[in-house]
Amino acid sequence: MANMLLTVDEAAEALKLHPKTVLRHIREGRLEATRIGKAYRIDRSKLDAFAGLAQGHARPAAGARATVIVDVPDITVEAAERLATFLGAAALSGDAETPPLTINTAFDPVNSAFKVVLIAAPADAARMLEVIEMGLSR
Repeated sequence: MANMLLTVDEAAEALKLHPKTVLRHIREGRLEATRIGKAYRIDRSKLDAFAGLAQGHARPAAGARATVIVDVPDITVEAAERLATFLGAAALSGDAETPPLTINTAFDPVNSAFKVVLIAAPADAARMLEVIEMGLSR
């Protein structure tokens, strides 16, 4: 059976991203795609590798894992939504060889507080903390 080819819209839906974000990843060379006419087609296996999904059986990640909790006080709901989307996209930028990364976010409207819970290899956690800092400075 031939590998399944997806449109940009189908890939965006699978990744839970906007189609323009998927196109940006393609143009920047992060996501491999084939241009057919004026449109792109993405091989499903390449999309899975981009999303960090391993082929075959899942195996537990080796090595140390870090659990990080980040509290962001005094943030608007719109800014919290943007940061959550930004973090989700950043988390998907790994490959099948990278140990899994888990990010959960929550917004408390009463206290205008945003919380990020991150579980990852220590080096990946450090990089994600830099991404959070970058997202907050926008």
